[in-house]
Amino acid sequence: MLMTSQVSFLINKKHEKNDEKTLKMKIENLSVYYRNFRAIEMVNLPIYAQSITAIIGPSGCGKSTLLRALNRMNDLVPGARTEGQVFLDGMPIYVPNVDVVEIRRRIGMVFQRPNPFPKSIYDNVAYGPRLLGIHSRAKLDEIVERSLLAAALWDEVNDKLDQSGLSLSGGQQQRLCIARAIAIQPEVILMDEPASALDPIATLKIEELMGALKKAYTIVIVTHNMQQAARVSDYTAMMMLSDQAERSGTVIEFGETEQIFLNPKDKRTEDYVTGRFG
Repeated sequence: MLMTSQVSFLINKKHEKNDEKTLKMKIENLSVYYRNFRAIEMVNLPIYAQSITAIIGPSGCGKSTLLRALNRMNDLVPGARTEGQVFLDGMPIYVPNVDVVEIRRRIGMVFQRPNPFPKSIYDNVAYGPRLLGIHSRAKLDEIVERSLLAAALWDEVNDKLDQSGLSLSGGQQQRLCIARAIAIQPEVILMDEPASALDPIATLKIEELMGALKKAYTIVIVTHNMQQAARVSDYTAMMMLSDQAERSGTVIEFGETEQIFLNPKDKRTEDYVTGRFG
């Protein structure tokens, strides 16, 4: 159970957030279907630039589906379809002839479990830039170093870049995946429970890294860890299954993290963040 005093402490420990609310993405009336099943319905949500937005809620309420909808990853699921719209810098991404590859370059993804390629540490980070047509060794060296530095991993691996990424610890592998994601210079980073498979020390490093990365990137995370959401996020979206027969997931409350955890407007949010259910 996450007590109010604990939440206050965790929130007060965070770095002061950016007070300017610049809209980076906007979700309007978004519903996602898997064949005839509506997984999420009528989601409306702002995503503010250079901030961390946490998506929380009980298992099965559509958090990961919503996250994947932000860069059209659900398109890869057979039978999936989307209604409504997602805007990136005011541009709709669910329209004919949109360049989905470019959307996914601008909106990167880090998955729940570390998934480095069976390649060297260097080649893991250089993989995306090479796909984009960058083959100059000097340029790739610069990108690899910059990305590993940004992922707080350079000092640990700079003398073994030719070793397999799979040889790293779980926490290091996840930071390698973050370095791989930012190597192609996205604007938004989506993280689906990025620390759920890690030990507490590795989790803390990932959380510290997220705090540093938000100075340059917009970050959206899905997490089941209420302490983590309170520690790292600036804004929080609470998802819940609807009361209707279909039981689709939807956002029932959104606001600054402090308000969501200390003064929620919806009783269901209060019950969830305090551990009464979920």
